[in-house]
Amino acid sequence: MKRFTIQIVLPLVLTVVFLPSCHKEVVDRTTLYPSLSPSNEDMNADTWKPVLVTNPSAFAVAAPDAINSSAYAADINEIKSLQSNLTGDQKAIIAYWSAGAVLRWNEIMRDLVAKHNLPPYQNPDGTYPFPSSTNPFAYPEFPFSNPPYAARAYAYFSAAQYDALITAYHFKKLYNRSAPYKNGLGVQALIPTSDLPSYPSEDAVVAGVSVEMMKFLFPTEGDYIQQKADEEMLYRKLAGANVQGELTAGQALGAKIADVFVARAKADRAGKAIGSAPEWQALQTNATTRGDQYWISLETPPRPPMLPLFGKTIPFLFDTLTVVALRPGPPNTAGSTAFKAEEAEVLSYSQHPTTANQALVDFWADGINTYTPPGHWNAIAETEFVKEHYSEVRWARNYALLNMAEMDVAICCWDTKYFYFNERPSQANPIIKTLTGVPNFPSYTSGHSNFSGAAATVLTYLLPDRGDEFTNLANQAAMSRLVGAIHYRSDVEVGLVTGKAVGEYAVKRGMSDGAGPGN
Repeated sequence: MKRFTIQIVLPLVLTVVFLPSCHKEVVDRTTLYPSLSPSNEDMNADTWKPVLVTNPSAFAVAAPDAINSSAYAADINEIKSLQSNLTGDQKAIIAYWSAGAVLRWNEIMRDLVAKHNLPPYQNPDGTYPFPSSTNPFAYPEFPFSNPPYAARAYAYFSAAQYDALITAYHFKKLYNRSAPYKNGLGVQALIPTSDLPSYPSEDAVVAGVSVEMMKFLFPTEGDYIQQKADEEMLYRKLAGANVQGELTAGQALGAKIADVFVARAKADRAGKAIGSAPEWQALQTNATTRGDQYWISLETPPRPPMLPLFGKTIPFLFDTLTVVALRPGPPNTAGSTAFKAEEAEVLSYSQHPTTANQALVDFWADGINTYTPPGHWNAIAETEFVKEHYSEVRWARNYALLNMAEMDVAICCWDTKYFYFNERPSQANPIIKTLTGVPNFPSYTSGHSNFSGAAATVLTYLLPDRGDEFTNLANQAAMSRLVGAIHYRSDVEVGLVTGKAVGEYAVKRGMSDGAGPGN
């Protein structure tokens, strides 16, 4: 097996560990970001290449009320009434949402992933129940947002936001209506002004598509999701940015775009990823036939493998044949000389933990009740994207590239894990104790390494001046799994290679989507 040397820079680890913007708890970020003020409105975004929408003009958006109509006057008067006596809570709403709709909805999605990233508890008979999308409120609530589910959720959510905004730009140009604060009717601009046409509202389009995608992905959270959307729509009126008609049209358009993505999601095979007992048994047989030791759950009672058929999910960036083509060669066979050397290295890390290694493991753990490794990379991207003063549509495009890569690399990683179905270090040698938990799926290759290799590749394309930093972070994430005694060295090294290969597909798409450089 070809070996790859991973360099790790510990001083940077300590810097990252205490970076507030990457903290994985739910926090109030209101004071962290200024109001969105794009350096480039990306007025040509209607010409960019969408993900699923083939003809933006096919979505009906009725013409807006005339600015001199009584309906528009009533909408303007509503804004002026709201602005005449703003409360402290209303000012806080403006401060929160003015940072950007895509940014805030991505944070909300990460919080929902963290909330639902809890494996079900066993039944009295020692079996485990499974979440059901057809009965989401029953225990265990649907979904269990483990890393593959989360990666897929982020991808659909972000790609749908991107297509929704491209479509909105088509109609913005078509109707070319100025924002309320530009029409000389006494409306104050309480956020940075923009020359972007205001019908339909970009915030409302993002809210409309986000609400429907989130209700599909997290059906038990409908009331909370709608409350956040209502708050965002109020913000647009409080800030003088949109009248009610612009918000209504935007939300309706966003919902229509969501329908396109929900239809794809229902047919992408992810719903069959749990598999069945005979299929789980076949995985063991295949490993034994290959002459390797098959993986077993180390939980008590043993838990079924996590989404063993997720590798058959249909990707965004390439076809299912490419998933097979990207599958790496086999891991070292249990009992071989190379395997024993890797096992000994893991045992050494297990028996000689250091403060620096524990800090590395803790920072990148991203286990239960967190927003998972893909969410961690979304948080890292957020911190960097804010510095660039992107438009909403470019925020959406960049997150779509990142998260389609994260979903597709999850598919590739899970295909590899369950094709080889090999044992983890702590199964091979019970003396090995991890510095964190033991995931309930096979070892080869490392999910963290796949996710991180893909993310670093996409972010380096988007922000090439920070490429070395992203590569360092990816290497650290990968190494955290080795020094934490969770993975063999080959798991993390090969995982990084696959991650980079998948990330390059997103880069190729980005280079041909018409968006061009960010600023």
